[in-house]
Amino acid sequence: MAYRLRRALCHAGGHPKPEPDPVKAAQLAAQGKAAWDNGAAEQAIEDWTQAVRLNPADAATINNLALALADRHDYEAAADFLKQGIDESPGVPELHYNLAVISELYLLDLKTALSQYRAYEALSPEEDADVAGWIADLKRRLEE
Repeated sequence: MAYRLRRALCHAGGHPKPEPDPVKAAQLAAQGKAAWDNGAAEQAIEDWTQAVRLNPADAATINNLALALADRHDYEAAADFLKQGIDESPGVPELHYNLAVISELYLLDLKTALSQYRAYEALSPEEDADVAGWIADLKRRLEE
């Protein structure tokens, strides 16, 4: 709940957007990883959120943050960060895959899920039979 309020304040202009600082962002990303590895999920989320604000093009940190938020059942925030990551780094297949899964299973947004699975499939170096099956299933469900 506190995270959503903080996020709402940031989007509403409660905090000015910081200047990009990839070095500080990398330090925060590493702190977040260490916190996560030590079971301190809330600290990891806080560190990764700050890192993403300082370097919105860091796809790995965005992905970690989104998965941590999803682990806390904050699927909308996770999807928002994944979309931000895709805007900044559209060639990262994992961002598309995770947005597809969250969209399909938790947000019930089948159109987004289908488009993101397709993007993942197009970007992936190897064919994934599971994803191909999920695409076929979504196409059937959406009568495409």
